[in-house]
Amino acid sequence: MTECTYSTALREMPEEERPRERLARLGAIALRDAELLAVLFRTGTREEGAVALAERLLSRFGNLRALSRASLEELMQVKGVGRVKAIEIQAAVELGIRLAREKDEERPKIRSADDVAGLLMARFKQCETEVFKALLLNTKNEVLKIVDVATGGLDATLAMPRDVFRQAVRDAASAVIVCHNHPSGDPEPSREDVRITERLRDAAEIIGLRFLDHIVFGHERYVSLQERGLL
Repeated sequence: MTECTYSTALREMPEEERPRERLARLGAIALRDAELLAVLFRTGTREEGAVALAERLLSRFGNLRALSRASLEELMQVKGVGRVKAIEIQAAVELGIRLAREKDEERPKIRSADDVAGLLMARFKQCETEVFKALLLNTKNEVLKIVDVATGGLDATLAMPRDVFRQAVRDAASAVIVCHNHPSGDPEPSREDVRITERLRDAAEIIGLRFLDHIVFGHERYVSLQERGLL
């Protein structure tokens, strides 16, 4: 079956609804499985567009997991999936497997404030000014990313909750722990520390994120506001 650059079905689709345009506008997370496959394919056939071909392919195997286990020959048995598309699918699957393996090996798990201190104490030692960081966690409390949120004092960072949670939503985090340092070396939380903790806790609740702790670092010491009962 001959492939074409754009099928009639795709040309007739409103531009803003085409998979590539939707991915660029909304991010890959917004696309259905079939749309992601269609982006990977780039083209359909003379008879159907890339999305329709992807939907039929998924229907043939039942789900993505079964599709990922299919051999090159099994993929090519689906009408419209030639050798090139079958190879593209297997390459994408292998990249996903390697990424998952790499992340599993590298993600530290947070069980307590001690675990956070083990990750960040050395980093905060290098800071001569007040620095605010956020740990973005998955559902298993594994660290997805450590984000630098603000520098130079919390009272001047009025938009900080927005900055923290925008990044958390972007990275599909399930929970957040925030941390900052006191350059004086004394980690005792200030009134402002408690106030910003309450703001962050309330904002996290609104958007459905778990807000686990706010930890203040000093010289070789730290204070967990969660352990202090200040959450």
